Amino acid sequence: MKFMKLGSKPDAFQARGKSVRYVASELETDVTINVGEVKFNLHKFPLMSKSNRLLMLLSKACEENEIDMADIPGGPKAFEICAKFCYGMIVTLNAYNVVIARCAAEYLEMTEDVDRGNLIFKIEVFLNSSIFRSWKDSIIVLQTTKSVLPWSEDLKIVGSCIDSIASKTSVDPGSITWSYTYNRKLSVPDKIAEEGMNFRDKIDSVPMDWWVEDICELDIDLYKRVMITVKSKGRMDGKVIGEALKTYAVRWLPDSFDESISDALTWRYKYLVETLICLLPQDKAVGCSCSFLLKLLKFAILVGIDDSAREYLVKRISLKLHEASVKDLLIPARPPQNTLYDVELIQCIVGRSLMHGKYNQDVKHEENGDFILGHEHGTLMNIGKLVDGYLAEIAYDPNLTICSFVDLSRSIPVSARPIHDGLYKAIDIYLKEHLSLTKAEKKKICGLMDVKKLTTDASTHAAQNELLPLRVVVQVLFFEQVRAASGVHALNNNARDTSNSTTNTDEEWEKTAADGNKSLMKQMSRTKIKDEDFQTNGELLKKNSKSTKNGAQLLPSRSKRIFDRLWVVGRGHVENRSSETSGSSQSPTGDASPLVHLQDKVGIPSPRERV
Repeated sequence: MKFMKLGSKPDAFQARGKSVRYVASELETDVTINVGEVKFNLHKFPLMSKSNRLLMLLSKACEENEIDMADIPGGPKAFEICAKFCYGMIVTLNAYNVVIARCAAEYLEMTEDVDRGNLIFKIEVFLNSSIFRSWKDSIIVLQTTKSVLPWSEDLKIVGSCIDSIASKTSVDPGSITWSYTYNRKLSVPDKIAEEGMNFRDKIDSVPMDWWVEDICELDIDLYKRVMITVKSKGRMDGKVIGEALKTYAVRWLPDSFDESISDALTWRYKYLVETLICLLPQDKAVGCSCSFLLKLLKFAILVGIDDSAREYLVKRISLKLHEASVKDLLIPARPPQNTLYDVELIQCIVGRSLMHGKYNQDVKHEENGDFILGHEHGTLMNIGKLVDGYLAEIAYDPNLTICSFVDLSRSIPVSARPIHDGLYKAIDIYLKEHLSLTKAEKKKICGLMDVKKLTTDASTHAAQNELLPLRVVVQVLFFEQVRAASGVHALNNNARDTSNSTTNTDEEWEKTAADGNKSLMKQMSRTKIKDEDFQTNGELLKKNSKSTKNGAQLLPSRSKRIFDRLWVVGRGHVENRSSETSGSSQSPTGDASPLVHLQDKVGIPSPRERV
């Protein structure tokens, strides 16, 4: 920290209690100056020789020996510095007291007209040659200016500090030689890069956002002015601006908000949030992360910011929703909503995000003609996973209506959900937490799910799920059987093509057949279906083999009974139709699989109908 010493005489100021200051001298004091609650017993001549204001007041006072100066900026502390300077006593100026001393000197009119080398001149030299050239001293001085407004503003100390700070933030990091505060955790890429450096490189390496923590100590009004000046220079990256705003929010906004706090504190938080929203980078594609924006929105709702600021924040979030996490979306609901989380708000953000993505695609299509929207498709799938994860979290809420669940699930397009495992998980949780659902409600919520888009693990779980409607369980079983049959058929076709196109020795053929048999048995064990003669008869048998991996059956007792019953009905139907026909081996009815009649029983469209 920079400092400056003035005067050469020893300090002779002494105190009598807390309210009296006097100069220990052989000469008796002849004037009392009241500054606030403190009385200064001093001598007229030293004061009049340096201060034009005191000269005028004491000249008018004549025989009166007491003067009131309650309105002097800086109070007793600032006046004592000026008084010591008048006596020629040693005074030390630094970043903490130089502003109040400068304002008090201006008040007392300690100019060059009164005495050459007066206090105002010396302080100005100190500010311009030392304080404004120092990074941390400029910040400290700017903090102290608020206590002596509007004097510090009129004397241009505030503006000079802001210009000094903003200019230093734009300096090339490689040219920085002063100290700064950096206590934040490095991101993964930065951490990897730092670990690869030697000790000397680590010392010389300065991050782009080196300055953001130091200015977090500023009051929000001064912080706003600094950030506006930094942005106006146009040399700061939007990501760094976003990091600065995030760091300030972490510094001053609490982790949780208690509604019982005072109105004054609530207003302060509200003003802080609105200011941060106002300072967001204009480039919507970069800057603040979606996670930070959602946290800002969560706090903004709690403190009740203006609708326009909230609307702007929602718009910014919708542009980067694909970067968010499920935890970020858990925004508490406010009255009159009776749910735990604000589902309507999230649905609104999702809708806006999808509309923005569609607009971008239309614009690109008009400009570029044929193109591949790889990035847009990945963004859409991220939103789909996010919505499914959010549905799984809010499904635990006993007050969440089925309409809200269904509407949010349907708010994303089919292409955003290529796999329905996440949706199935959310539906399963909702069914467990809402046991009073009617059959129609269960059918409605399960209708959101396409069983053909479930993975093997999800299908296995669904087949054993007692909460799902019977129709859904049967559909799961059917498509799992179809998947197994398709796998067996593909394996056999591969083996046949290999034998026709390649000349093998007897040993090679036996090896190929053995490998094909192992693959087939592995496929049948994975799907838990036993098929003894699929190629000869074209029929799936109803017995299920036990898995060689975990010994568990695909079909639980309930699901197996359902499947057995449908199998018997389907097979009996085949036999009846076969007896009524000529019984020719060429008849398509005689070769029909029970799967066809199982389709009709459970209402699953045939392959041709699905096409």
